[in-house]
Amino acid sequence: MQSFLDPAILFFVFGILAGALKSNLEIPAPISRFLSLYLLMALGLKGGFALAESGLTREVVLSLGLALLLAVLVPALGYLVLRRRIGGFDAAAIAATYGSVSAVSFITATQYLGNQDIAYGGHMAAAMALMESPAIIMAVLLANWVRKNQRQAGMAPSKINDAPLGKILHESLTDGAQLLLLGAMAVGLLTGDAGQAALKPFSTDLFKGMLSFFLLDMGLAAARNMGGLRNQSPWLIVYALASPLLHAGLALGMAAALNLSVGDTALLMVLAASASYIAVPAVIRHAIPEANPSLYLGMSLGLTFPFNILLGIPLYTAVAQRVMS
Repeated sequence: MQSFLDPAILFFVFGILAGALKSNLEIPAPISRFLSLYLLMALGLKGGFALAESGLTREVVLSLGLALLLAVLVPALGYLVLRRRIGGFDAAAIAATYGSVSAVSFITATQYLGNQDIAYGGHMAAAMALMESPAIIMAVLLANWVRKNQRQAGMAPSKINDAPLGKILHESLTDGAQLLLLGAMAVGLLTGDAGQAALKPFSTDLFKGMLSFFLLDMGLAAARNMGGLRNQSPWLIVYALASPLLHAGLALGMAAALNLSVGDTALLMVLAASASYIAVPAVIRHAIPEANPSLYLGMSLGLTFPFNILLGIPLYTAVAQRVMS
């Protein structure tokens, strides 16, 4: 109940209710974009300041390595499971969506950990950035492989050519939001305590209000995307709600084997459990146009995102505290 009484979470719930009531309440797209960029910039600065204080430690290296491993394992396992039930293109698109990460889920988790006085490493922002691209690259390779198999089987050739991997790599690695996050981390790392004191009103004092406003917008978006799943297979709905728990459990087991801190473990669980609804869908729409956007976007934003925000983050944190402490 304490997590539900957090103002940011209550604004998210309010957004879902307003959307369900078909209210005309909306956040203009440019403002929503600004809020997301602000949150990423503030998060990057906080991570950079923390890294300037801690330096490159064993925990930093292990956490980043584990994040990369999860970024490969989660979409690979997801594709193997999904391919048994749905077509190859949809399976690749959904696997990419769930193999990548949600920045807003991560930011909300950092706020929750702060409220619970649970320390975490500033390098975890870099871990989030590292987990963004591998799933996209894997999905493009899988889709190209499906197209090749269709041609070899004598099926009607696709009118869509194989997605050029070089272009996809460039798009995923030079995404503006991701570059802003890494750039802000670099600024925080270089300026240290002096930069932290100078930017405290911007990166700390405004953060909670901006997050609340953005989660209101996300609640409205989640309500809009829930309707797109009404006629879909119940199996996909189960996947959207069960896979976060399984992926978080995978992250927990690996973090326990490496004896990471409670805070870093909780954030790795959140990252593994989250699903992208901004960066990946934007790339997948062009790279895998054969996939149905209502599936991967509806599942990630309409079901998995609300589940993680309302229930997942407190659950993952509680489990990490019990197992790692």
